[in-house]
Amino acid sequence: MKFFVDTADIDAIRELNDMGFVDGVTTNPSLIKKSGRDILEVIKEICDLVDGPVSGEVVATDYEGMIAEGNKLAEISDQIAIKVPLTIDGLKACKTFSEEGKMVNVTLCFSANQALLAAKAGATFISPFIGRLDDLNLDGMDLIEDIRTIYDNYGFDTQILAASIRSANHMSDAAKIGADVATAPPAVIKAMANHVLTDKGLAQFVQDAKDADIKIV
Repeated sequence: MKFFVDTADIDAIRELNDMGFVDGVTTNPSLIKKSGRDILEVIKEICDLVDGPVSGEVVATDYEGMIAEGNKLAEISDQIAIKVPLTIDGLKACKTFSEEGKMVNVTLCFSANQALLAAKAGATFISPFIGRLDDLNLDGMDLIEDIRTIYDNYGFDTQILAASIRSANHMSDAAKIGADVATAPPAVIKAMANHVLTDKGLAQFVQDAKDADIKIV
């Protein structure tokens, strides 16, 4: 499973990228707002930093506006995946961009039917939102599983990009189901390394080494 980092924090992206944990980056207007910087400037800096796809989201809600904004974002780098909402206008824009050979990330997916439409429109990535479904007492992983089944049934090339990930458990669950990509905040990716038994075992090793006066250098 590929790891995308869901942030516009350049320092956080750099840290994880240096560790080999970054296959791409996803951004959205809310994340750009937190950075306090110009959207085009931030996305260009991210593209210069990482090798994989970088999702830049349009803010227009109409087809013509999405096309204009998507083309502007695509000028930044060939790494750009134009992020459009899962609406009729968004799907129409997805079809246009995909026919032009541009990568497209269709976001705000909450049903298998929506994911099927996105695949038919040629989406590179479909972003089902796990956490927001969980917030409604629905199991977001059920949606990932349904989409995986449908895409495998018909051989769609669209990659399932599990989004709105809130925990390390979300990451492992998405991997077990077969999501192609998971995008998560830096803190969640780091949390995947944590385990109480690792901490306990390390503490014991350190104490034993100290008691035995073990020194390597």
